[in-house]
Amino acid sequence: MADTTTQPKRQLHLTAFMRPVSLHTGAWRFPGSYPDANFNLKHITSFAQKLEAAKFDAFFMADHLAVLNMPVEALKRSHTVTSFEPFTLLSALSSVTEKIGLAATASTTYDMPYHVARRFASLDHLSNGRAAWNIVTTGNPESSHNFGVDEHMAHGDRYKRAREFYDVVTGLWDSFADDAFTRNVETGQFFDPAKMHVLNHVGEELKVRGPLNIARPPQGWPVIVQAGQSEPGRQLAAETAEVVFCSPKDIEAAKALYADLKSRVERAGRSREHVKILPAAMIIVGASREDAQEKRLQLDSLVHYDSGIASLSIMLGVDAAGFDPDGPLPADLPETNASKTGRESVERLAQQEGLTVRQLAQRLGGYSGLAFLGSPGDIAEEMETWLREEASDGFTCTFPFLPQGLEGVTDRLVPELQRRGLFRKEYAGSTLREHFGLPRPENRFFSKAA
Repeated sequence: MADTTTQPKRQLHLTAFMRPVSLHTGAWRFPGSYPDANFNLKHITSFAQKLEAAKFDAFFMADHLAVLNMPVEALKRSHTVTSFEPFTLLSALSSVTEKIGLAATASTTYDMPYHVARRFASLDHLSNGRAAWNIVTTGNPESSHNFGVDEHMAHGDRYKRAREFYDVVTGLWDSFADDAFTRNVETGQFFDPAKMHVLNHVGEELKVRGPLNIARPPQGWPVIVQAGQSEPGRQLAAETAEVVFCSPKDIEAAKALYADLKSRVERAGRSREHVKILPAAMIIVGASREDAQEKRLQLDSLVHYDSGIASLSIMLGVDAAGFDPDGPLPADLPETNASKTGRESVERLAQQEGLTVRQLAQRLGGYSGLAFLGSPGDIAEEMETWLREEASDGFTCTFPFLPQGLEGVTDRLVPELQRRGLFRKEYAGSTLREHFGLPRPENRFFSKAA
């Protein structure tokens, strides 16, 4: 039997999901919370600095390209109706933080690869190597109307475009060798033309000449994050992602997803250790498990039914307002172009727990995903179980309300994780790749040997 006494203990990776600052609909109404936390630079700066002081891997911003497609009676109750554009905010945060990673979503469906490559290369330079790109294919069909498109792209087509989009963006990041910019004042040569590559990509979906007009990012490539859980989403993650943001409902579902993704990564010829799987989890820290559960009940009570039924409609891709509130979810729902993973999870939840439409709406109107509730010790023990049983490599933390919910994690949970040896006490490096233990990609056009 191998001696495991000298083997280093695996540690958790923790990122913070910060757009919206809380996924729970009632968060802005919770007593003592900041109602404007989602759109207040002073507050968000303080959140980022607290997360950095707690040694979080990254501050992660999702993005929406349209106001949520819900009835105005529900929309008027949502704190997500306004939020900063991610690159603008993260660029500002890069100047008031030093180590924490800065991750942003950019759509492969309604953006262009040259734009995305420039923005992330710029953010990586501004932050000295802390940028990450969350690749999304934009599931909200309402987004199409903001880009002059009448028909939202089909699910499979969105992923086909995303795969080619990734190749183009990473190719653009490799436009210049790391040492291309000589800036020789004496000879007057600013860069070596032999170390500039013109991409000249012509594919099925995209045509991009290049080169990028920005030097190669400090990390080589910003860290690649991916969030799809459908079949094409998993395959895209296996081939491209270095961090996977996902939403399994429990530890058994998480272990199955973890095993599947890691095996796909290996079949793609990549190291399983170079892909970190971080499920989203809302964390409510209390004096005890009962205290944390009381906080959740109070939080859920602040969700208006209009918001709940609207959330149910979004997840299903159909208008649920006409369903019998006290009956079961109809079994004959029409096919839609909504996210398949999200819809299936709703149908499974309704069936497993026997929920009426009203109960399902109330659950979804607040937050229906994975949650850890309890004392710092309770939550740390549960997180360690997930890590030990290969259900995750850490977590994407969401907070029930701000600032108290965030401070419960940074001030109470993190010290307990550190005491148990489950989380770092100091950053080992300065770049996000160093935080995650990821290698710096070699330039595909200019090898070190050359």
